[in-house]
Amino acid sequence: MDLHVNFERLRADLEELAQIGREDDHGIHRVAFSESFMRAHAWLQSKLRDAGLEVRVDEALNVIGRYEGTKRPSGTIATGSHIDSVPGGGHLDGALGVVAGLEALRRLRELELQPKRPLEVIAFTDEEGRFGGMLGSQAIAGHHTPENLLNARDLEGHMLSDVMRGMDLDPLHVLRATRPPDAFEGFVELHIEQGPVLDQKGAHVGVVDGIVGLFKWEVKFLGVANHAGTTPMNMRKDAFGGLAEFANEIERVLEEHGSPMAVATIGRVSLSPGAPNVVPGQVTFSLEARDLDPDVLADLANGFRRTLSAIARRRGLMFEYEVLSEIEPVACDAEITKTISEASASLGLTPVHLPSGAAHDAQMLADIAPVGMIFVPSKDGRSHSAAEWTAWESIELGANCLLRTLHQLANA
Repeated sequence: MDLHVNFERLRADLEELAQIGREDDHGIHRVAFSESFMRAHAWLQSKLRDAGLEVRVDEALNVIGRYEGTKRPSGTIATGSHIDSVPGGGHLDGALGVVAGLEALRRLRELELQPKRPLEVIAFTDEEGRFGGMLGSQAIAGHHTPENLLNARDLEGHMLSDVMRGMDLDPLHVLRATRPPDAFEGFVELHIEQGPVLDQKGAHVGVVDGIVGLFKWEVKFLGVANHAGTTPMNMRKDAFGGLAEFANEIERVLEEHGSPMAVATIGRVSLSPGAPNVVPGQVTFSLEARDLDPDVLADLANGFRRTLSAIARRRGLMFEYEVLSEIEPVACDAEITKTISEASASLGLTPVHLPSGAAHDAQMLADIAPVGMIFVPSKDGRSHSAAEWTAWESIELGANCLLRTLHQLANA
């Protein structure tokens, strides 16, 4: 069947959503639970109702639009992503998957192609992790506990529980958003790549074979703060010296314990006392590592711990670390991946297979459903910034690939 989205409508919806939360830096500021996020939340609900879909908002503030199937009871085929953003983010990250999912269900309903299995489009809450995780998709997958919901806080110290109560919501009711294990027969997420591979290959559509796992630590080297002028170099216990040496060891650890796609990053550093004339007595930094293989991630964690310990011992320091988050890698479902590839080929495209180096809501849903992902290219690999861009031609082809994939899965 020659299925196509209404591209002009899809583009208009993306441009309209992009105006919600756009600020003077040209970036999108729709941090989860913010005023602009809630305006986007209301905008999406209105669009779903206008499309004639059943609409509900669950206890985790996930927005769900549903197109009922003819076969009852039957597991749902779902799609979606997120509409929250990082501060100053781009207009497509997450939003593309939600708006394209809306358009796919709207188009099928217009054509009176009622599926055998029900179809849902879901906008998951806080995928960008303001409160430390992917709140909405983790809620649906049953990952939350009362403890983590009540202890979750953002980088500015705001408690999730306080923010939700300020909106007359009970944070513990997030636990009620969990869906049963047989609720979904498949989940497909359309997303920008956020990397350079498809752009460099000149490809319009990518088929994701797997999503990387990661671990994120907060690490501290503890030394002795002292006078920068009177403390000889060979008598210092300089915490920053430990960090500098460790940073130079990262590539060695990756070479010895990682796979060719393994990466590790120190993205945030804080020195104490932080004065120009004081030897740093403490350095606190983040360490994040990613790979597709859980055994490789375990080997990297052991390698980093041994390296930190050796540096601390050699320099007269102490070190400690806290695990901030751990996400298991996920292999995409072979049948869904095959369906995406066939949909791509039906559009005259040669599908490019690649892994996802970023975490996504699909990763959380993989605990309760087979999952697949469709990528479209990111210009120069840019994302999480106002420079984020994907050519409209690629967006149209990616949305058509999603439409055909959902139609096939819902009627298989």
